[in-house]
Amino acid sequence: MENRKIIGNSLAILINRLTQSVTSFILIALIARILGPYNLGQYTLAFNYYYLFMTCISQGLKTLFTRELSRYPEQTSTYLISGSLLQLFLSLIGYLGLFILVLIMPYSSDTSIVCYILGLMIVPFSLSNITEAIFQAQEKMYLITISTTPIYILRTLLIAWAITLKYNLNFVCAFMVISETLILLIQLLLIIPSVKPQWQIEWNFMWNNLKYARTFIVIEGMAVVKGRMLVIILSLLSTEVVIGLYGAVSQLMQPFEIIAHSLVVAVFPAMSKSVILGKEKQRDLAEMIIEILLCVALPLIIGIFFIGEETLVLFYGDAKFAEGVVALNIMVVGLLVTSFTRPLGYLLVANGFEKVNLIEVFTGNLVTIFAGIPLIYYYQLIGAAFTGLLLSVVSSGQYIYGVCTRLFYLDIKKIVTRPLLIGIFMLVVFLGLKMVTNNLIITMISATVAYTICAVFLVVHAVGGINIALSKILINKK
Repeated sequence: MENRKIIGNSLAILINRLTQSVTSFILIALIARILGPYNLGQYTLAFNYYYLFMTCISQGLKTLFTRELSRYPEQTSTYLISGSLLQLFLSLIGYLGLFILVLIMPYSSDTSIVCYILGLMIVPFSLSNITEAIFQAQEKMYLITISTTPIYILRTLLIAWAITLKYNLNFVCAFMVISETLILLIQLLLIIPSVKPQWQIEWNFMWNNLKYARTFIVIEGMAVVKGRMLVIILSLLSTEVVIGLYGAVSQLMQPFEIIAHSLVVAVFPAMSKSVILGKEKQRDLAEMIIEILLCVALPLIIGIFFIGEETLVLFYGDAKFAEGVVALNIMVVGLLVTSFTRPLGYLLVANGFEKVNLIEVFTGNLVTIFAGIPLIYYYQLIGAAFTGLLLSVVSSGQYIYGVCTRLFYLDIKKIVTRPLLIGIFMLVVFLGLKMVTNNLIITMISATVAYTICAVFLVVHAVGGINIALSKILINKK
């Protein structure tokens, strides 16, 4: 029953993230094709600032609230009312910080305006993090999907229509803000039937949770600074066009990011509950997630090495984007170690070892400053890609060490066996396709079908054969 719930929640979050990622990719592709690399660079920079400040003032509370509500569901009403008010205060402070920082930066006036408009999205998105924390704690992730997926699709269609009519980037950013506000309203309507709000503001609760969340806020804030600082450094040492190329390359990492985020978010409540069940249960969960992520990462890396350049030109409709292929090849290698980073980071949080995460993000920021600035200064886009890879390796190493010294050792042989089999199989598939055809679409479809067949075969083999797999499916249906 628990496995079915984890799978169902993973699928719900996966659908949500998949829709969000696909619509975001379509939006970026439209901006690149119709408005050009310069406007894409403006949008990438503006979204970077929005994400930076939104994460700093909201994600820490979301992580804390999800963990505490998983343990104490009777306090849901208090978290909804007082927690939302606390989040509102922080989101307003966050937008003010964004406004001031962009104001003092040496950007053109049109770039600054794009940042100001998109930055307004901080407020509704931060508040929706509270409702989503409640949904996650209740393990009702499907409600997140119901409230977001239709809006993402409608938003993309309307923006695509507007861009083709030559509306500028300011309109795109304004519509993003409106759509996030609509999502928040829908989630509040969905949460009311299961939560009876007690319209009482508990100031002590707000103050105490702000103190409790300090570590989470610092961790999430420093983590996003580590990840987003590269774009800010690029904006100071290069041009909007280079930022646009970096944003285009980064988008091709999204399939992996969607799956990683969906799995970890879906399993985090179970991780929190399994703390009292013993280390073996936690080990099984962590190793399962890492193995799944490696089964996705390794074939993706191989595919990018073979068809990365053609994929960039196909998606963005401009041969100029092929200049990002070297950076793409460098960045995609980092997915191997990222497969360990996400699940182990959440595992440490579930066990109350947040300080390991804090040390990791602090170290990552030092790496970004002392390695990223000179690399980007001399090598621009490729320097940013090398910095990102270095950050991934450093982060993964610290999380693996933290888990092994505080919780348990990982069974590496067990974790990597099936991913290596899939990787070898996909390498043979791509080598064979390269000798048979130069058509990119045929190669993509054939590789996807081959990967699916291989993955299904390994899953069936892992559960003991086709008969046992079918019997388990029938039992789950009952």
